[in-house]
Amino acid sequence: MTISRGMRIALVVFTLLALLAVYVPLALVVVSSFNTDKSFGWPPSGLTTHWWVTAWHSSGARHALGVSVLVALAATALSLVLGTLAAMGLSRYEFFGRGSVNLMIILPIALPGIVTGLALNNAFRTWFGWQLGFGTIVVAHATFCIVTVFNNVQARLRRMNGSMEEASMDLGAGPLTTFRRVTLPQFRSALLAGGLLAFGLSFDEIIVTTFTAGPHQQTLPLWIFNNLFRPNQAPVVNVVAAVLVVLSVVPIWAAQRISGTTGETVAAGAH
Repeated sequence: MTISRGMRIALVVFTLLALLAVYVPLALVVVSSFNTDKSFGWPPSGLTTHWWVTAWHSSGARHALGVSVLVALAATALSLVLGTLAAMGLSRYEFFGRGSVNLMIILPIALPGIVTGLALNNAFRTWFGWQLGFGTIVVAHATFCIVTVFNNVQARLRRMNGSMEEASMDLGAGPLTTFRRVTLPQFRSALLAGGLLAFGLSFDEIIVTTFTAGPHQQTLPLWIFNNLFRPNQAPVVNVVAAVLVVLSVVPIWAAQRISGTTGETVAAGAH
């Protein structure tokens, strides 16, 4: 397909405008974290690292960061196990309703976060009688983090040749040995990419977390939201947000590198 010169110029212009719309606000957050003005004044009246020192010693921010990391790790671990099992079951076995089950696994990441959060809140409190806290956040995050693992593993399994597994079992290896030595090494990179995306998705989640965290648990996104409009905390929030902008690049970049190297298609979404 031949693209005219005018079309190429238009594509470049629209691409640049889209990138500017996304990354200029992020750059402003980083610059504002060094602003001496507490009221988000622009342009900055001066530059200082005072707010970075204050943020480093903020017990609330550090506690919220710890909760976010633990929740993301737990949700990712749960997603890796359940997502892998679901992908293997749907890829290797034919049964009635397989397409419906596949849709139900993927659906949570497509639903609005407020719908998912409200539904889980009612389920935890009304149906199960659970107190909202750390465990409910982990379960809630796992419901949509599973999708990233499931999509990556399923895509890889569909391209794998089952003859190697059959040969392994013909030579006397049991199902677990075959899985550990033959199957797992073939989709390990897809599993790692899905896990990295699941961690990033859980770490940044705020809407579902708002409905499932309870009064005594606060993740870092919730801490940022609750302190954003407090005059004494606003500069610290800018610093934390700037750090998150930088750190969020790492798992996404790593997952893209891994998936790009292996030719994997990574599906991810955000609420």
